Amino acid sequence: MFTIDPHMALPESKISAPAEDTSDDEACVLPADTMLILQQFLQEKALKERSEEAGPESAGCFEENWQLSQFWYNEETKQKLALIVKHLQENNPSDTFQVALLSAPSAFKHVVKENKNAMLFEFDERFASYGENFQQYDYNRAFDAGYMDAYAHQFNLVIADPPFLSEECIEKMGVIVKKITKQEGKIVLCSGAVVHDWAKKHFGVSMCEFRPEHERNLGNEFRSYANFDLDSILNKEQ
Repeated sequence: MFTIDPHMALPESKISAPAEDTSDDEACVLPADTMLILQQFLQEKALKERSEEAGPESAGCFEENWQLSQFWYNEETKQKLALIVKHLQENNPSDTFQVALLSAPSAFKHVVKENKNAMLFEFDERFASYGENFQQYDYNRAFDAGYMDAYAHQFNLVIADPPFLSEECIEKMGVIVKKITKQEGKIVLCSGAVVHDWAKKHFGVSMCEFRPEHERNLGNEFRSYANFDLDSILNKEQ
């Protein structure tokens, strides 16, 4: 996707400026490629403005970025994750119930309908259009001194979907999740079946019956893990 800096001057050679004796009816003509870039920039700008005005529930839809290992959940999975949020907060004795999603942006719009203060932690800065509900983060910084301390022990529920099926990724995500989860907080991990042992080691979670599914069929078997009885919640609500 092409983007253009609104403060950047267009190359002079690309613009046909009207001569001094040009009539008012004659318009400035841009080359086709420059016009395409300008149109795409204006479309992106208008989309971002509409998203910011509508709020996080209606923020613009984004395509998957496979280079960032992004694969969107299907509708049923998004609804079930939102259902877990709804059930846990209804049965939470405290006045506030805070939810965080790590690298799970496709579930955010469903979750935020149940919890308007839900926070999306995501490397991809396109989701900055979610405003105060978005925080850019990088799991590779998990061992940096003081990283994510501002969110330490803040969330009652954390839903995480590590972008890669490697122990390094699971370990670093586990460090961050444990840091930001409250002492008695709940953790849901959505990842491949191959991470089973790492999930138990670094997250302290066990495999569940619930199988998250995606809009596209993935080659790896996908499973869910949790530190509470997630399946009983979903079975009860069916």
